[in-house]
Amino acid sequence: MKLRERLGISEHSQRQLTRLMELSLVGIFFVGMDRGNLGIMINSALAFAITLVPAVLKRDYQIPMDAGLTLWITTAVFLHAVGTLGPYQNVWWWDHVTHMLSASLVAGVGYATVRALDAHNPDVYLPPRFMFVFILMFVVAFGVIWEVTEFAVSGLGSILGGRAVLTQYGLEDTMLDLLFDTAGGLVTAVWGTAYLTDVTGALADRLDTRMQGSE
Repeated sequence: MKLRERLGISEHSQRQLTRLMELSLVGIFFVGMDRGNLGIMINSALAFAITLVPAVLKRDYQIPMDAGLTLWITTAVFLHAVGTLGPYQNVWWWDHVTHMLSASLVAGVGYATVRALDAHNPDVYLPPRFMFVFILMFVVAFGVIWEVTEFAVSGLGSILGGRAVLTQYGLEDTMLDLLFDTAGGLVTAVWGTAYLTDVTGALADRLDTRMQGSE
């Protein structure tokens, strides 16, 4: 099943939403430039770069990335970039939503990669229950790495006397972030894997082709 069928939004509308958010990211970059805020500029620029990844995967590696998956990715990075304008500090639930959505993407990447390896190698068998646990553990591990990175970048910014690109708000915030990371992984583990079937199949085929070419 395509993600767009589940969303109930036409493919054309999803592509328009994606383009609108991409243009908005360019606008956010210039807002950051006007404010002299390096954090806004870097986060919006990285977010815009990530929105280009689906097109590169589809064009150069023949990985199927339909409009729904592209919208999923774009929404996650767009909301993060918007958050740097103020919602992260002024809207209490913004950080939770962005962590949950970003974690669902991380879970999707982890699932698609490992499932492709499973399908590619006949000597490897990963039971569905293992995959469910793996997705959650993968997301939590990535979340811990991200929190450590936030802490390091924030501390470095304080030492250098500049404004940190990433901000760490304390132990309670870290625990809440990991909780919502886990919730995002759970959403993907329960509902999201069905929408990644085409991606995992294409990855497995590419691994098969590469192995055959190396023989």
